[in-house]
Amino acid sequence: MTRAPASIETGLSIREGAVLIPAGRYRVGSDSFYPEERSARSIDLPSFSIDRTPVTNAQFADFVKATGWLTDCERAQPAGSATFRMTDGPVDLRDPTQWWAFVRGASWRHPQGPGSSLNGLELHPVVHVSYDDALAFAQWRGGHLPTEAEWEVAARGGLVDCDYAWGNELMPGDRLLANIWVGSFPWYHARCDAPGPTPVSSYPPNGYGLFDMIGNIWEWTSTAFSPEGPMPLEAVGECGCGVSEREKQSNQQNPEKPLEQTLKGGSYLCAAEYCARYRPAARIGLPTQTSTAHIGFRCAYDFD
Repeated sequence: MTRAPASIETGLSIREGAVLIPAGRYRVGSDSFYPEERSARSIDLPSFSIDRTPVTNAQFADFVKATGWLTDCERAQPAGSATFRMTDGPVDLRDPTQWWAFVRGASWRHPQGPGSSLNGLELHPVVHVSYDDALAFAQWRGGHLPTEAEWEVAARGGLVDCDYAWGNELMPGDRLLANIWVGSFPWYHARCDAPGPTPVSSYPPNGYGLFDMIGNIWEWTSTAFSPEGPMPLEAVGECGCGVSEREKQSNQQNPEKPLEQTLKGGSYLCAAEYCARYRPAARIGLPTQTSTAHIGFRCAYDFD
């Protein structure tokens, strides 16, 4: 197992709570899983820093208090967002509407809809945020959303060509190292806790000291989504992470609909039999106004 350049101590000013990723040549992509991840290749990146954790509810609340920001799903007509619902039994995994439902009044403040709150969830990652919501926070904080390349390099934690952020074995020693689905999706959750986001830093950090780069929530990046390499759009793997295939095709055919942005990392809903995207190379594209119960973000920072 080989390693890329390690995070190092330098004279560069690094924002509190962020980790330096040094300039270097890195391997990204994968030839082993879904077609949109191809091909594995080497890229050059300048130095940047990235937050150790996704943005939390407490941090987003500070932003809202300071700016008065209303998220896209709060301003929508009708206001609301997509939430996950376990099914009573096995369902057709090609139909995400079996487990996704639009809930009026669901938002980052009320993650399960009216009557729910953030009490006890202050250190959970903020969800139900669109790309524009994430971008506004990043700009307010003096940073930016990481590019897909920055995000993937950071997620690999210094490892080269490994399938996961910790190596090539999903559960080394039968130890679960990320908040992903264990059981039979979407009707049987084998862990004692209910499916949902966990507090940031609940699982071990990667080699760069970054938490939740795999699983827990999908994270927005600043990179517009398109398949890498020569594959046509219809070759891109479908996992129903927020929208149905019909909605994706409609979005591609209608230029008035919002563009798709790349998201990385997988979420607590990723399951081996359905969406094995809990890997650094994994990627999906969703319209910029999408908000769901499993999408959040973290910030990155350039050096002057």
